Amino acid sequence: MIANKPTEIEVDFQREILKLKKNLNAVILAHYYQESEIQDLADFVGDSLELARRAKTTDADVIVFAGVHFMAETAKILNPNKLVLLPDLEAGCSLAESCPGNLFKQFREKHPEHLAITYINCTAEVKALSDIICTSSNAEKIINQIPIYQPILFSPDRNLGKYLAKKTGRDMLLWDGACIVHETFSERKIIDLKTEFPEAKLIAHPECEEALLKRADFIGSTSKLLKFTQEDSALSFIVATEAGIIHQMKKSSPHKNFIPAPPDNNCSCNECPFMKLNTLEKLYLCMKNGKPEITMNEELLKKALIPIERMLNMS
Repeated sequence: MIANKPTEIEVDFQREILKLKKNLNAVILAHYYQESEIQDLADFVGDSLELARRAKTTDADVIVFAGVHFMAETAKILNPNKLVLLPDLEAGCSLAESCPGNLFKQFREKHPEHLAITYINCTAEVKALSDIICTSSNAEKIINQIPIYQPILFSPDRNLGKYLAKKTGRDMLLWDGACIVHETFSERKIIDLKTEFPEAKLIAHPECEEALLKRADFIGSTSKLLKFTQEDSALSFIVATEAGIIHQMKKSSPHKNFIPAPPDNNCSCNECPFMKLNTLEKLYLCMKNGKPEITMNEELLKKALIPIERMLNMS
């Protein structure tokens, strides 16, 4: 008689994660683009600026970052003596990858008179080569504090750079990078959606292409998009950013309708494949095993901290 194979023991990941969090004195930080299960379990959910602020002020011994690599790096830069964990080291960022450190260094050397304001969606190496870091939440405010005579190099997102140039009236030199998710949304698909849902307001992240932004009723960072849906009287919104934010929108305004752009017709192109690499199981395993850990050398940590601190002070 052949014995049955032993069944795998099912793990209640949510319960075990909460146990580990207490034992480790850990804090779980999650970006709005994470899976809804991770968002609901996190101590704090926010955009890049909010998460950076939380990382800087936490008194936890361990920071578990449910986001992508550059975000966890930022947490480590702000907390060099703390253990910073990322559930999946492959959770990168197409925008950060579009701006390699060696090429950015060459770009800066060609334009030494320019002040480098760099979007936080970049590697620690690029941060260390920058003068000021910014996020989509505070970029306009930071640029407006720079003297008008000072030429600016803005990297790495060209769409955000074009949007900010129009908003601030500054003639900025732009790095030619982009986010694969925000470039997915086409003007044609938006027109189709507006025809199908004429009462819906189009809200868009400034990383989207200019043609789409021209049609938007509101443009803002993920946190500003969320706030707009909470405060605006409209009952229906077409959301042109990564679909993970819709979970928070539904939680705060359950009576409203949120339509991802493009629609969910067997297409996941409105989801960041890197953000979605993190799962509850990987979150549990990284806390259980104490890895993958974010590490970098002391010199890089110190250099990258300077422009981040400038951002926090200016915003």
